[in-house]
Amino acid sequence: MKQSKAKIVAEYGPFAGAHRVHGVTYDGQKVWFASDDRLNAVDPDSGQLLGTIDVPARAGTAFDGKHLYQIANGRIQKIDRASGRILSSIPTPSVDDNSGLAWAEGSLWVGQGDGHKILQLDPETGKVLRSISSDRIVTGVTWVEGELWHATWEDNDESDLRRVDPASGEVLEKIELPAGMNISGLESDGGERFFCGGGGTGKLRVIQRPRRQAAAGRPARSYLGAAGARSQPPPSAL
Repeated sequence: MKQSKAKIVAEYGPFAGAHRVHGVTYDGQKVWFASDDRLNAVDPDSGQLLGTIDVPARAGTAFDGKHLYQIANGRIQKIDRASGRILSSIPTPSVDDNSGLAWAEGSLWVGQGDGHKILQLDPETGKVLRSISSDRIVTGVTWVEGELWHATWEDNDESDLRRVDPASGEVLEKIELPAGMNISGLESDGGERFFCGGGGTGKLRVIQRPRRQAAAGRPARSYLGAAGARSQPPPSAL
């Protein structure tokens, strides 16, 4: 297993009116984070608050290339970014043990805290299609370039980012955060940045994703994912 220390490249917030950060997602231009009763749009380069949507927002957040998805009150709500209107909703896998949320390859991926799991859901019905076990509290989930990552939060002062095998749940790589710095939501920009919620601190942090060695004869890439672009899970994960 690869291990490294987190390289924090930026830290934003706290933001006026947003006392905590729950779910985090990225639409190719703006980072969105959930803070109890609203979704907040932030410029990923400056940390400037660009706008808000008033909607219950108490856990994971995701973006499918067009719509936002937000966990609240035992439901996953599909939200129009422009109007803030709730278009539809599906039940969460459990009443109150839902944390991270991500979109990849036509599915929603839900983290469970006490359940120590990542669940793949049908976005139309909420049916569980796949279950991946973890040995930690899962607080955020993201896919990037075929890699499944999740955030953890243990004993209130211990967090890390983990790349796991989507078939077995085996931990392949771990990025350790400093003691007392926790992660409450996770999203990738499709390239070399992870956007991480800071829980009750109300902060949003940007952590560098470890660089990947390029294949022979091909340069390593650094890019910003296009709006809504998400790396597809390998076939074994579906």
